Amino acid sequence: MDNERKDRLEAEADGLIEGRNAVIEALRAGGAIDKIYLAKGDTDKTLGHIASTARAAGVVVVEADRRKLDAMSRTHAHQGVIALAAVREYATVESILQSAADRGEPPLLVVCDEISDPHNLGAIIRTAECAGAHGVIIPKRRSAGLTAVVGKTSAGAVAYLPVARVPNIAALLKDLKKQGVWVFGTAAEGTTSLYQADLKGPAAIVIGSEGDGMTRLVRENCDFLVSIPMKGRISSLNASAAAAILLYEAVRQRLG
Repeated sequence: MDNERKDRLEAEADGLIEGRNAVIEALRAGGAIDKIYLAKGDTDKTLGHIASTARAAGVVVVEADRRKLDAMSRTHAHQGVIALAAVREYATVESILQSAADRGEPPLLVVCDEISDPHNLGAIIRTAECAGAHGVIIPKRRSAGLTAVVGKTSAGAVAYLPVARVPNIAALLKDLKKQGVWVFGTAAEGTTSLYQADLKGPAAIVIGSEGDGMTRLVRENCDFLVSIPMKGRISSLNASAAAAILLYEAVRQRLG
């Protein structure tokens, strides 16, 4: 197999759609696209057409400098545009809450505040599915999406657990609270110990980003800031590990 074909097949396997015609065809076909990266500062008519078509279809469009596109590219022929295919369509928050109601269960949601590492997001989705959570919610920007890498890391859980994507996490939390969902944010300095948190009722567990934790507005919209007991010398856990600990405390309480 020649190198060019091998590169193209590898890119497709990882959900990368490279080049103008390929991205236009993907948009035309109406397949699930997670995000489109466009070369910053390029005012080319074709790229403008791709951007407007994508936005009209609700696809997130991100401007990136050419060095980033070059680093992402497998084919080395991206022509200023790379799309990331989504492994499944996004759900709505309403449909996730409805599925909990249909099952006669208080909703258990995981809200990811800017989790940018696809391996972390995939691991969170996998654990959330195993724990019987009703869905995961992520922001449209500054977050990993439902890409092939996330799908693989979730070990197939993306096929079973709905994931919704919203423009603003802080606004989402306000809306959830109006609907009777209690919001539990994870924070090292949290004043509520994990084992004091009442996770039996309608609950949204918020997991902050790998480096900075929750953003300020998201933190301010939590009902409780929950701390996980730390007995070792390292003071923080990986985001997916923190999610697992809170989810399984919720499982323990709900079984009790």
